[in-house]
Order: sequence, then C-alpha cells, then structure tokens
Amino acid sequence: MNLIEEILRNTKSIAVIGLKNIESQPAYSVPLYMQKHKYKIYPVNPKLKGTKVLGEEVYSDVTQIKEKVDLVNIFRKPEFLTKHAEEILKMHSLPKYVWFQLGIYNDEAAKMLADKGIKVIQNRCIMVEHVNIII
Repeated sequence: MNLIEEILRNTKSIAVIGLKNIESQPAYSVPLYMQKHKYKIYPVNPKLKGTKVLGEEVYSDVTQIKEKVDLVNIFRKPEFLTKHAEEILKMHSLPKYVWFQLGIYNDEAAKMLADKGIKVIQNRCIMVEHVNIII
C-alpha cells in the first residue's frame, strides 16, 4: 500500500486549515466531499470562528481542537505553511498525517513535520486521490 492509500484508509478525522464557506471554492467542496464519504471534518479558519460550516463548529486554529485528529488538510498559500506546521506541532495530540492541497508545497514546513514523525503529502488533491484509490 502506498502512502496516499495508507492515509485514505487509516484516516477517520480531518482538520481543514483554510476551509471556506463559499460552495464554489475547493476549500469548501473538497471537505464536503470527504465528509460525505464518512470522514469527520474539523473546520479551521479564524475569519469564520463562531460560525458553523458543513454543520461543524469552526475553530480559529488547530490547537483548539481537543479531539484526536488523524490528518490535517491545508488550503493555504505556501508562505503560511511554516506557521501552520508550528501550530500543528502544538496540537494536543499530533496527527499522523498532513496534506498540502494541489498547488501547495513548502519543503521547510514538510521537513518540520516529518522530523516529528508526521507523514506529509504535498501538491495533491485529497478528493482526486480518494476518487482514484478508494472509489
């Protein structure tokens, strides 16, 4: 089993950094797709804190999530990934995986996470991979 298949099969919960509340945006439609396929979604976006998206409370950052999260999926520009990696490393329980969405990569942030035992995927769409591997 390759890493992407491992992630998709072993993940039950996903924190989504940069989730949006605009249905036409991938940062909404991709988490919606994953939710429809039985993944628990934790929306993370400080601009939307105090609201609900996809029926779930929105967190301002991942450190506020008290439940164990298997994967953190990131929809942010590459220049923000180092900061997000630092936040992820402060979570109550470290995730097994971090996924940088299609077009998003930052080797420094990926190394920070990998150095702590977190497996990282860069520049891939989790929804496309789910369709190709799981369905």
